Amino acid sequence: MDYDISEPISQGSDEAQEAENRRIAEIADELCRLCRVHEAQFGACKGDVSTFETEQRAAEQLAKSKGFWIPMADVFRLGVPGPSGHENDTYVSEQGIYKVNNLLNNNGSIVSLLQKILLHNAIFPDTAYSFHGFAGFDGRTVQPVLYQPRVANAKPASQIMIDTYMAALGFEKTSEEGRFTNGEYEAWDLLPRNVLVDSEGDVFVVDAEIKKVQSCDNIGLI
Repeated sequence: MDYDISEPISQGSDEAQEAENRRIAEIADELCRLCRVHEAQFGACKGDVSTFETEQRAAEQLAKSKGFWIPMADVFRLGVPGPSGHENDTYVSEQGIYKVNNLLNNNGSIVSLLQKILLHNAIFPDTAYSFHGFAGFDGRTVQPVLYQPRVANAKPASQIMIDTYMAALGFEKTSEEGRFTNGEYEAWDLLPRNVLVDSEGDVFVVDAEIKKVQSCDNIGLI
């Protein structure tokens, strides 16, 4: 079986984004495979090695073998350092924003983050993410690096704008502000700090927590 990972996809069309989504799913699938191989080879004799550590080392192995490893000292080359939040350190380039994700909102799981990214790209294609690489220190912490296009001339949207936008997408408000569901997906943290509106009044969700209400066996199906 061929376990090659396709090259980064230049976005700009629906077809290109679909190809990038497939690439993200390929990376997640290959990461899972490497974790299973590691556990089969070393699990019995290294019971003190956590699932987190196994995934971290698998991610480093994958990134170095496929050419998307970024030494942590080189992340400043991605762009000008931007605001840092609970989950991401950001680096701003002319066309977009690179987000170095610390996995705090995903229980330390890279695969869980990639699953969430696929859901984000399905629901909010105007702010779809692409996968740029893994940044880290050799043999230590590994953090995914994601890329998102910039929204020009934008400011935080009001909560009323956000509620109206989500209703147009078929989502209903819950009792918690900024949390919505449509029966298939649940999205939350949709607050003004994570949603922008541009000069033409268009709304863009740049960050959100998302999960499927019903689990799916194949992360590539979203």
